[in-house]
Amino acid sequence: MPKTVIFDLDGVITDTARFHFLAWKRLANKIGLDIDDAFNEKLKGVDRMNSLELILAQGTKKYSEQEKLAMADEKNEDYKVLIEEMTAKDLLPGAHSTLTSLRKMGIKLALASASKNAATILNKLGISDLFDYVVDSNQVKHGKPAPDIFLLAAKQLGSSPSECIGVEDAVVGVQAIKSAGMYAVGVGDPKVLTQADMVIPDLTGFPVGEAFSATFNKVLA
Repeated sequence: MPKTVIFDLDGVITDTARFHFLAWKRLANKIGLDIDDAFNEKLKGVDRMNSLELILAQGTKKYSEQEKLAMADEKNEDYKVLIEEMTAKDLLPGAHSTLTSLRKMGIKLALASASKNAATILNKLGISDLFDYVVDSNQVKHGKPAPDIFLLAAKQLGSSPSECIGVEDAVVGVQAIKSAGMYAVGVGDPKVLTQADMVIPDLTGFPVGEAFSATFNKVLA
């Protein structure tokens, strides 16, 4: 019986991608670059500094580490202003019902997000109390697709990787779950999330109650 479900945040529980994109686009434009929606797909699940490196690689100018840190901080301050208006209305379909159902079943819940603003966003969404543990990229040495963030969440909740289910919408996130030795549920397009063990369109398709046991007990015995 699975003991723990570890969720990604962006694209699974809520969608802050549009806020990230707008903040990154503003920064890119400021330094003479531009990014579009297609490029934004490359930033999904990627932490802040690595996202910045991907954007800077679109140009030829070189920046010092201090300049890069300043740019990342500027983007984050812009992003924090943009997410200030988030509320429970910004929860994606099935998110609240799935989380509350799993809690009632006694399943431990963790959040593993590349976003350093994850705790703030959970507060804005009104769901902080539904999670037993929250880990972000500040707390691990290597971001996704490395398994560090999922392994830390499992460790903090006293679960072995084989007792955990990870839920992700990004390719790098699914790779991180599989590298951690966990069962991967992808949220999105099965043609994209090819490494996931199961793919659902959104959390309305996540098995809960008797369906949870019937689905996962067979594969996590």
